[in-house]
Amino acid sequence: MGKPEQMIMVPDLSNMTLHLEDSLTRYLGHYLDNWRRNATKAEQALDNTLAEENFRNVVWYLLVMIGMFAFIVVAVLVSTVKSKRREHSNDPYHKYIEEDWTAKIQQQNFVTNSM
Repeated sequence: MGKPEQMIMVPDLSNMTLHLEDSLTRYLGHYLDNWRRNATKAEQALDNTLAEENFRNVVWYLLVMIGMFAFIVVAVLVSTVKSKRREHSNDPYHKYIEEDWTAKIQQQNFVTNSM
C-alpha cells in the first residue's frame, strides 16, 4: 500500500503545484493590471496638469508679447505725432527752411517783376 499512496500523493502535489502556479499567475497578472491602471491614471493626471500649466504659460507668453508689441506701436505713433507737431512749432530747423523758402520766393518774385 505504500506505493499507491505515493502515487496518489505525487499527482496531488503536481496538481497543487499547478494550482499554486495558476493562483500566483492570476494574482501577479491582477497586481500588474492594477499597477498599470494606477500608473496610467497617474500619468493621465500628470499629462493633464502639464497641459494646463503649458496652456497658462502660453497665455502669459502671448500677453507679454502682445503687450510689448502694443507698447512699441504706441511709442512709434506718439513719436511720429510729436515730430509732426515740431514742424509747425518754432523749431530752428523749421524756421531756417521757412526763411530759405521765403527768400527764394521773394527772389523769384523780384526777378519776374523786374522783367
